[in-house]
Amino acid sequence: MIPTASPLAADASGGASGRVGPSSVTVPVAERMPRPAASGSLSWLRERGMGASILVAAISSAFGAVLLSATGYIAAIMRADPYIGDSGMVALVLGIMTFVLVGVAVYVAAIVTSNTFSTVVAGRTRRIALMRLIGASARSQRTEVARQGLVVGAIGAFLGLLAGTAVSALGIVVLEATLGIGDVGYTVVQGMLLIPAVIVALTTWAAAWTGSRRVLTVTPLQALGGSVEASHETLAHRRGRNGSAIALFITGAALLAAGILLGLLSPLGVMVAFVGGILSFTGLVLGSTLIMPPVLRLVGRLFGRSATARLAAENALRYPERSSRMAIGVVIGVTLVTMFAVALETVKSVIAISSGGEIEPEFSTLIDTFAGIMMALVAVSAVIAAVGLVNLLTIGVVQRRRELGLLRSLGVSTGQVRRMVLLEAAHITIAAVSTGLVLGIGYGWAGAQSLLGSVPMPPAWQAPTLVAPAVPWLPVLIIVVAMAALTLIAAVVPTRLATRVAPVEALAD
Repeated sequence: MIPTASPLAADASGGASGRVGPSSVTVPVAERMPRPAASGSLSWLRERGMGASILVAAISSAFGAVLLSATGYIAAIMRADPYIGDSGMVALVLGIMTFVLVGVAVYVAAIVTSNTFSTVVAGRTRRIALMRLIGASARSQRTEVARQGLVVGAIGAFLGLLAGTAVSALGIVVLEATLGIGDVGYTVVQGMLLIPAVIVALTTWAAAWTGSRRVLTVTPLQALGGSVEASHETLAHRRGRNGSAIALFITGAALLAAGILLGLLSPLGVMVAFVGGILSFTGLVLGSTLIMPPVLRLVGRLFGRSATARLAAENALRYPERSSRMAIGVVIGVTLVTMFAVALETVKSVIAISSGGEIEPEFSTLIDTFAGIMMALVAVSAVIAAVGLVNLLTIGVVQRRRELGLLRSLGVSTGQVRRMVLLEAAHITIAAVSTGLVLGIGYGWAGAQSLLGSVPMPPAWQAPTLVAPAVPWLPVLIIVVAMAALTLIAAVVPTRLATRVAPVEALAD
């Protein structure tokens, strides 16, 4: 029994329908449903999705701190070397690499965080509508969500800063002991390590603000419903966003092609191709609700026509915005890793043809080593994307308790519900990996070709050089196996959540 002044107050606190008495109301599921946080309270941090968002911010902040420490330490070693001294070019290259890699990690983290808060807001639709009903404005509700994003980002950035500083200090001690490097006078704790932490906190706040834009469209009438996701028909009528996505993709693709052609005349073609890649990929991200449903439909045919497989396929397609949010982070991670692998393998092919023969073993080993280091660094972005997939899949199952309870009340067994959730995760993962592999191969080949297509190499000095994409199959196989393992791991918690609650209790939510 929960004391309350009125049924409306009980509902506004997150309760479900119950029996209203003179001074109290029985709410069977009120204790299980999230309540809006009181002013100054951090109880909302216990909601699904917040912990994973903190983890994403922490990984990004720690990654930035480690990269800054690593480049600073390398620069200190070079300054201590009497033959190298102060090398402005090396410092510039290290700075550019650090900026690019940290930027990529923050970019992926922002997309994952924005998608997480979009999903969380969709689950809060009824609560937000109730608050609107009792006088709260949409802007105040959105400001509250953005404030939560800032708190999540600040906590994650601070934890990541501590972890990154500790890892950097430990790594330097291990390197000095292993390689016999003398003291170069480098101090790990520096003010510049605050830069990635501040950037991550502000980016998380901005991502939460972007992800909460749905709050502005919630009406008090939706208090009667639950989690609300945009349907395929609704998304199809978003002409402004869809038109912008198509325009960006076409413009980017044209610049990408122009960069490849210009690359046969000058290495500056890579600059044009880079802009084209950014624009086209941004168009793909904005238009993910147009691209991912057909891919999901094609993947769904691979799982047969059983009732469980058909339910999983329809669930993945029924709300394309939710499925696209889950998939796009993995698409970005796979695209980045594949892009670097294909680019460096294609570089070897271009050099081999331009020089008129095979690459020298020492040079090939150097390229392979660089490729391994780059893919290991870029893999951090893939880890962030993986956390996002697990998080969104778990939130999605929690928000579909009524739907899953209805299926079980209609006779669908526990095992079938588990298989359905697993197949949904498999649909999204296979579609995302396939899309990411295609994009990664295309972008990687375009980058290598536009950079080195016009550069002659000794002893043959042949140029211009146009080659087919060179795909390193071992890294590609590793990506596929890693994503398959991710599917199994991501589905463990959601499948348990899907079957842990009795059907009657789920339907009462």
